[in-house]
Amino acid sequence: MPNLKIFTDSTSDLPKEWVDQYDIGIIPLYVVFGDEQLRDGVDITPAELYERVARNGSLPKTAAPSPADFMAAFEPYAMQGHSILYISLSSELSATYQNALIAAAEFPDAMIRIVDSRNLSSAIGLLVMKAVHAAKEGRDLYSIVSMLEAVRPEIETEFVIDTLEYLYKGGRCSGVQNFLGSLLNIRPVIKVIDGSMTPAYKVRGKKEKAMNQMLHNALEKTSLMDNDLMIVVHSFAEDEAKYLQQVLQEKTSAREVAISTAGCVISSHCGPKTIGIMYSKKL
Repeated sequence: MPNLKIFTDSTSDLPKEWVDQYDIGIIPLYVVFGDEQLRDGVDITPAELYERVARNGSLPKTAAPSPADFMAAFEPYAMQGHSILYISLSSELSATYQNALIAAAEFPDAMIRIVDSRNLSSAIGLLVMKAVHAAKEGRDLYSIVSMLEAVRPEIETEFVIDTLEYLYKGGRCSGVQNFLGSLLNIRPVIKVIDGSMTPAYKVRGKKEKAMNQMLHNALEKTSLMDNDLMIVVHSFAEDEAKYLQQVLQEKTSAREVAISTAGCVISSHCGPKTIGIMYSKKL
């Protein structure tokens, strides 16, 4: 892809081997502990994040890259005459998309397009990989953007949260909800709808029950699935991810079922043992 540089941000949770193989630019979001700003995946890992949370008892804040961050990333490619495509975290969840637009406007002579994924985590990664393969096929920037905008509403994202503790610490559920959820072994299942995280349903019992319900939901839609790629994303739930990968490989027609690990921003909102399934439906 000599004339097109594809960027995304750290919340895309792309496996490092894909980032390296396809020279994908990753712009990190920030994890903020007090006065300390740390770049997701650069200055801090999920393991270090969880260790800090356990030690301090409180969650960090997260912050979007600034327009200056985007300008610094875009400038070398804009100056060389490359086209630039950036696929962002949902604009419903972060200022990342808006800040990228501000940066792009600083290069009026460059060919830069900013696409709002309306999603998060490896669902962004699915769109990035579709863009990568389209570019390899020789499609131009306008064609790729049109394709992404058509595919975007067909992306399915569902994930199981193992504990309400991180939602509670992050102010997304009350202390009573956290207590009752822990007492009753309630596992919330989250979907992304219209660009936002939405509690889809709750499963009472062991995590495996909720995970198998999520798997069942996906397998019910096999006839609707795009066969290119499915991604199982997890945060310190490797065994469960391998199990889901195996079942999805056996029971769908996906050419590839990949496993990715959630970065610090996603992990700080959802907590350890979170696991999800992400795929695209056919156009």
